[in-house]
Amino acid sequence: MKGKVAIVPCSGIGKSYGTVAREGAYAVTEDLCPQRTRLVPLSLLVLGDEGARSALAGTEAITIDGCKLACAAKVVAESGCRVAHKLQVLDVFRRHRDLKPAGIAELDAKGKKLAEILAGEIEELVEAMHGGTDGA
Repeated sequence: MKGKVAIVPCSGIGKSYGTVAREGAYAVTEDLCPQRTRLVPLSLLVLGDEGARSALAGTEAITIDGCKLACAAKVVAESGCRVAHKLQVLDVFRRHRDLKPAGIAELDAKGKKLAEILAGEIEELVEAMHGGTDGA
């Protein structure tokens, strides 16, 4: 795969799982894989922002939803972008039930750890999409 993978997290403002989705996305796009990913805000896609839509053009996306409504996955698909992977924070939580997040504006330690685990899973997907690690 060439180009950057679009990472589109949930906008679930006011919900802990939405915050976990966004924090995981920030970790991937800012720290773990900044050369291979770009953050595309769901809110801008919902508003029909041309810049956000053009960021999806010709690329693949990983969506991260905080609940089963799967707004990120639906909106990205409706925007004409191929959704390569649809992640659900609740699925990650089910594998790590000891990390029930609390807090919204600021996650507690368990929420931060859950976001870290989510980011690690996204990083693995990005690396697989790019054919493995090569230091780039």
